[in-house]
Formats: sequence, structure tokens, C-alpha cells
Amino acid sequence: MGLSFSVAPEVRPVPGSLDNILREMHADIGAPRPSKGDLRPLLGQLPAIESAHPSPMSADRGFFGSRPFSRANELLVQQGAQPVDWPLP
Repeated sequence: MGLSFSVAPEVRPVPGSLDNILREMHADIGAPRPSKGDLRPLLGQLPAIESAHPSPMSADRGFFGSRPFSRANELLVQQGAQPVDWPLP
């Protein structure tokens, strides 16, 4: 998901991966390159789940215990959708 690459509006320069995404978007469809790396305005009123990065270096400082999977399912059910069956085959 592209939102995974979003950064706070004040982050300069944008990370290389996001810069490459924006560069390819411009080359592919001619979309103007945004001045910020904050991709949240693209969601409009859609609910979003935010969590700390799951990096092995910092997962214990916010990712563990953030419950992103059950929170995603709660939002889906609230909107009348089926919850995701998360276990991998």
C-alpha cells in the first residue's frame, strides 16, 4: 500500500522509496509531484489505522501492542464489511 511510505509533512527530503514512487507516478500518468510526502489528504474521510514501524530495532517502542489487525477488522465490521481472515496459509 502506498500509504505505507507516507511521512509527516515536515520531513525533508522525502525518503528515497517515496521519491521513486512520486517520480514514477509523474512519468507514468503526468501527475504533478507533491511538495510533501504526507499521503493522508488522499484518503479523504476514509478511516485509517496508524501504527509505529515494525522494525526489529524499534518494534517494542510502539508497534507491539498496537493491535493493527484487530483494529482493522473492527473498522471493517463497523462499515458492514467482512473482517479479514489474517492467518496465512
